Amino acid sequence: MDRLSGRVHYSKSHLSKVETGSKRPTPDLAKLCDAALHAGGALASLVPGRATPVQVPDASDDGEVWVLSMNRADGSSRFAAMDRRRVTAAGAGSVLAVGLGGLRSVADDEGTTLLKAARSLFTQFRGLGQTSDPGLLIPALTAQTHSMEQLALTASGRTRRELLALAARFAEYTGWMAQESGDDRAALWWTDRAVDLADAGGDPSFAAYGLVRRGLVHLLRGDVATTIALTERAADEAHTPRVRGLAAQHLAQAHAVAGDHRATMHGLDRARDLLTRAAQEGDGTMIGSSHVPDLVATYTGWCLHHLGQPARAAEVFAAEAARVPPHAQRALIRHGVRLGLAHAAAGEIEESTAVLAPLLPRLGPVRSATIAAELRRTAQIWGRHRANPAVKELSPDLAGALGRL
Repeated sequence: MDRLSGRVHYSKSHLSKVETGSKRPTPDLAKLCDAALHAGGALASLVPGRATPVQVPDASDDGEVWVLSMNRADGSSRFAAMDRRRVTAAGAGSVLAVGLGGLRSVADDEGTTLLKAARSLFTQFRGLGQTSDPGLLIPALTAQTHSMEQLALTASGRTRRELLALAARFAEYTGWMAQESGDDRAALWWTDRAVDLADAGGDPSFAAYGLVRRGLVHLLRGDVATTIALTERAADEAHTPRVRGLAAQHLAQAHAVAGDHRATMHGLDRARDLLTRAAQEGDGTMIGSSHVPDLVATYTGWCLHHLGQPARAAEVFAAEAARVPPHAQRALIRHGVRLGLAHAAAGEIEESTAVLAPLLPRLGPVRSATIAAELRRTAQIWGRHRANPAVKELSPDLAGALGRL
C-alpha cells in the first residue's frame, strides 16, 4: 500500500478506504492505479466517467429560431432559442429591424475581391479568438456568418460555392467560441449549421468534420460511446486526409478516456500518418486548430494523461508548449494549464505551482470552459497537498482565477 501510494500520489488511508469499499474510486484514481499496476485497462474500465447528455435544438428552418439580444443597461448579449410561433406572434412591430436594402448580384470580378477581404476578416477573427473572451466574439461572428450566407444568395458559380464554404467556416468557428464559453448546446447547433452551409456549397468533407466536432463535445461531457461512434463514422465518410486524421485523433482520445492503451496508440499513429499526408499533398482543407505546431503530439500528451501516465504527459506538454507561437495566447495558456495539471497528477506539486503561477493572472481575457474544468481538477489535486507551502501560497490565486472564468 505504501508503494502504491507513492506511485499514484494518493494517501495510504484513502487507498485503504477504496480497498475496503468505504470510499468509491474516481475515474482518475482508477486510471492511475491501472497504469501503476500494468492492468491493461481492466481497472480503468471498472470506473467509467459519468456522461452528461446535451439536448440540441433543431438547426433546420422548421425548428427553433435563435435570437441574439442585447441588454442596453450593461451591454451584455445573449444568444437564445425561441419557438418560431412565439416570434411570429410577436409581430414585426415589436422588432427593431435594420434593413440591408436589396442586395445586388455579386459579379465574378467583384466576388473575387469580396472573397479575399472576407477570408482576411476570418483570419483576423481567429487571431482575436486567441486573446479575447469568446463570448464577446459570438455576436460579430453570428453577423458575419449571416452576411456570407446572404451574399451567396446573390452570387453564382464558383463565387457562390466559396461564399457558402466561408459561411460554414464562420459558423464552425462560432460553435467553437460557444463551446469555449461553456454553451455546448449552442456549440452543437452551430456545428450543424456549418454542415448545412458546407453541403449547400458542395463540400461533403465538412459534414464528416461536423461529426468530429460533435464527438469532441460529447467527449468533454463524458459520453465516450457516442464519441467513438461519431468519430468512427467521420473516419469512414471523410473525403480528405486532414479530416480523417482529425477523426483518428479524437477517436484515439476517446479510447484513452476508456483506458484502452492499444487502441489509443493505434489511433495516434494513424492520425499522424494522415495529417502528414495532408500536409505533403497540400490539402487545402485547413479546418481545426491552426495555432498548434504538432496536433498529434499535443493529443499524445493528453491521451497519456487519460491513460494514467501524467509524468510522461507532462514531458510532452512541456516540449509542445515551447513550440507554440507567442501570439497564440489561448493555445499557450491551454498548454500551460494542462502541463500544470499533469505535474500535479504526477505528484510534482512544486512544478505544478511553478507552471501555473505566471498563468493565473492572464486567464480572464481568454475565458474557456475547458481550461476552467482542467483548473478545477488541479485544485482538487492540490487539495490533497494543503500542507505544501507552494500550494498554501498559490491556492487563493487559483480560486480567484476560477472565479473569473
